[in-house]
Amino acid sequence: MAKLRLLIADDQPLMRAGFRAVLEATGEMEIVAEAGDGLEAVSAARATKPDVILMDVRMPNLDGIEAIKQLPNYRVLVLTTFGLDEYIVEALRAGASGFITKDVPTAELVRAVRVVAAGDAVMTPAVTRQLLDRVARRLPTPVSGSAPGLLAELTEREREVLELLARGMSNAEIAEALVVGDATVKTHVSNVLMKLGLRDRVQAVVLAYEIGLIRPGASA
Repeated sequence: MAKLRLLIADDQPLMRAGFRAVLEATGEMEIVAEAGDGLEAVSAARATKPDVILMDVRMPNLDGIEAIKQLPNYRVLVLTTFGLDEYIVEALRAGASGFITKDVPTAELVRAVRVVAAGDAVMTPAVTRQLLDRVARRLPTPVSGSAPGLLAELTEREREVLELLARGMSNAEIAEALVVGDATVKTHVSNVLMKLGLRDRVQAVVLAYEIGLIRPGASA
């Protein structure tokens, strides 16, 4: 079985070394490149095509958020010491698949990398929604009339699923609300993500805020 190929971007050499040691010790991951700033991260990612990028938020020359914006087709796990704050919101809006704090336990770090590599997100929609509500004042004002255009390709049922997903509901909760089976919900969610060009459920929540489909403080 092929090893997961990883890139670590952090401006602290000792931090990069620590992550390398932990992840390569699993025997199923290899670090194909390291970067000390955002510019190096973008260049290294394009040269090595890693499965997952571990990206620090604050780095010199080009910060992690701007680097993520330049790497739209890559799976990025954000490394932060700041916890739930506006930096994470910006990272998620830029295209990150989740975040972990740098002091995370070893087992959780490894799990997070595996989850992102599999195409999932390391934050639940419910947590993402709580985060967005918390820092809503920093979010851009939704563009009037943007929702209809972006959602035009979705069926009426798919729009319902997107709204419920954006409210933080799990597949089981959506299935109960719509009186359908779990498999049907999974199909609808997959269709929504594909049609809107989204990588995962977390990005769907962010999009729902950006277009005004869900507004801060709205009841779940």
